[in-house]
Amino acid sequence: MIYGVIFGANSYEHEISIVSAVVLKKVLKAQKKFIFCDKNKEFFLIDEEKMNAKTFSSGAYKKEKALILKQGGFFIKTMLGEKKLDIDVAVNIVHGKDGEDGKIAALLDFYGIKYIGPRIEASVLSFNKVLTKLYAQSVGVKTLDYKVLNLHKEQNVSLDFPCILKPARLGSSIGISIVKDESELKYAKDVAFEFDEDVVVEKFVSNIKEYNLAGYMIGEKMEFSIIEEPRKNEILDFEQKYLGFSESSKVGEADISEELKQKLKDNFTRIYNPLFKGALIRCDFFVIDDEVYLNEINPNPGSLANYLFEDFTNTVDNLAKNIELEKQIKIDYAFIHSINGQKGKL
Repeated sequence: MIYGVIFGANSYEHEISIVSAVVLKKVLKAQKKFIFCDKNKEFFLIDEEKMNAKTFSSGAYKKEKALILKQGGFFIKTMLGEKKLDIDVAVNIVHGKDGEDGKIAALLDFYGIKYIGPRIEASVLSFNKVLTKLYAQSVGVKTLDYKVLNLHKEQNVSLDFPCILKPARLGSSIGISIVKDESELKYAKDVAFEFDEDVVVEKFVSNIKEYNLAGYMIGEKMEFSIIEEPRKNEILDFEQKYLGFSESSKVGEADISEELKQKLKDNFTRIYNPLFKGALIRCDFFVIDDEVYLNEINPNPGSLANYLFEDFTNTVDNLAKNIELEKQIKIDYAFIHSINGQKGKL
């Protein structure tokens, strides 16, 4: 199995996607081709030996082979034309915009390329925190109560403090603020609105229990990672969150009851099936008074949540072997032929 790891793109999480790709270079024990999408949305084939921070920060990646997308795959531009890049399955680890909002999924579907990652509908629902909450509630998964602020509408919304403000279409703790009282609200809103015109406001619960669980589906059977209880201070900032994800070592399993483990898995399954088939996702849950609440869905988790799986390479291989291409519609122009057979030809 040869994997085409797609990363980068025009996203606030561009650099984090690079970190994820570098981690996969270490932990995915399989043949890999690294496909970098730069800020201008041009694709480059990066030699594995050059998969390091300097290649991208210095702009040296521009000297690598350029790639184009065509039906059936990625192609290398050559002096004599084009040569198809030899990969079996693409892996979408573009974080944030472009990768998790459905754009990459749409391209891969359109050009008939097998890939691990969320499909278009799953991307749209998981990228927007408001839509995520509506989706979760529709499948019987609880979420925290929330309000929505909009940059272009009057803010006649009554808020209780402390609260937490989050840009609606952004992950990775970017633009998130804990607001302890009215005096901190304006600054927090200004920060959040820098990244999105919609901001989700939730009540901030201190010392809340949080658990992370990753998984995927083979046939009709769910496969789960271990359950992690992340260590944190009041809230993980951007650097804390992704310095952890950049590690390739495994984490310890949360010391929780079998009953709670099953509750978390049941909620994960409701979220995953059938919308996220074809993807390896991570769900972050809160537990309050023994009740499970969805915090967020990570459709392309940092470094593909490798640290939560005992045998990560086998995990990816199992998923890849079960990826199916979208069924092609047969078009035979019978209707056009029938019209042309009549007097009023087209």
